[in-house]
Amino acid sequence: MLINGRDEDPLVAGEELLSHPGFWANYLLWMCGTDDDGAEPPAEWFGSNDAERYAAWAALTADENRPVLRVPFGGGHTVVVTSRIHPEDSATEYFLTHPDWEPARHAYLATISRHQAGPGLSWTELTHVANTPDRTAPGIHDPHARLLLLLPALGDQDAPADAASVIAEALIQVGAPASEAPRVAVLLLDHPLWDAAHWSFPGESLLTGSEQPFGGILQCDGPHSPRSGIQLAKGITRQQTELLAVALGTWPL
Repeated sequence: MLINGRDEDPLVAGEELLSHPGFWANYLLWMCGTDDDGAEPPAEWFGSNDAERYAAWAALTADENRPVLRVPFGGGHTVVVTSRIHPEDSATEYFLTHPDWEPARHAYLATISRHQAGPGLSWTELTHVANTPDRTAPGIHDPHARLLLLLPALGDQDAPADAASVIAEALIQVGAPASEAPRVAVLLLDHPLWDAAHWSFPGESLLTGSEQPFGGILQCDGPHSPRSGIQLAKGITRQQTELLAVALGTWPL
């Protein structure tokens, strides 16, 4: 599999991993923190058990190739989630690509590792992308799974009051117990990886591939965010930038 800007490593489609009963516990449990004794919450919070969780991890790491989880959305864009498994520095990466961009172009959103970078998505972008699947493209189309898959890249101090309820509903839809989902959602929304940030449109100094300024894509004030004072997908054309902004839900048609 070749993906713009990421053809240096062997990549394989990994969407079938979401059907594993321990996938969500393996993918999200770390975001819930630990108790006073340093113990992780139980996998049962996500509707699975420890054996299923570890089996999901084994499936994720069994192949030398890097599994790719694709979230296709408006205008032919795709958010790609990849995992790099290494004893000293494993990582999960989030980036955005489009087949019409130059081969080396991709939009870097976030990395979860020892050298993490984020946040990479605002609440508006997260929910818009989750709810606008491109069903003609390969990848994950269920809005609830899409929301949870991209949730680790979120950091937004202005998330609405019902954000936890939206996350809780997504958890229930992927198999989490309704009795646990509300408190798990609060923990996921307030995960400790990076501080919640403020998102705003840039000033007129932001340039795209032309000499005309474009301010339709949000930037982040988080100091460790790849989108802090930097244009998303720098180097793409003005038209491509506008199409990306529309697809992210921050720019009118």
